[in-house]
Amino acid sequence: MKLILTSEVSGLGAPGDIVEVKPGYGRNYLLPRGYAILWTRGGEKQIASIKKARDARQIRDLGTAQEVAGRLKSLKVTLKVRAGESGRLFGSVTTGDVAEAVKAAGGPELDRRRIEIANPIKSIGSHRVSVKLHPEVSAQLDVEVVAA
Repeated sequence: MKLILTSEVSGLGAPGDIVEVKPGYGRNYLLPRGYAILWTRGGEKQIASIKKARDARQIRDLGTAQEVAGRLKSLKVTLKVRAGESGRLFGSVTTGDVAEAVKAAGGPELDRRRIEIANPIKSIGSHRVSVKLHPEVSAQLDVEVVAA
């Protein structure tokens, strides 16, 4: 099954990429969630607009990605959340929360889809988060979660 990706899918591709997947994966996962559209000749024209939007958000090159990674390592990110007396959060910290905290701390504006939280953050303390800046560059970010 030939599809055009509309959003980034880990291990498959980026928006605007034309991919060949098994019919069940495309029909049952990618298409219903809006991650892809069926490939058509008319759909190829949409690729240009998708790639233009992606380029506007994407970090331009490897050198820029390494520079941003260096800035993220030196950044002190503190996130204030509601928590119980035992230090357990009401809910969990999302990638959107981390992106806003990085921006508030004076860091670069990050796309929340590029932030990866290995284990859900549900307690107060220091947590490590990974940010995928470029296919070859990934940065580690320390986030301090404190009670509000």
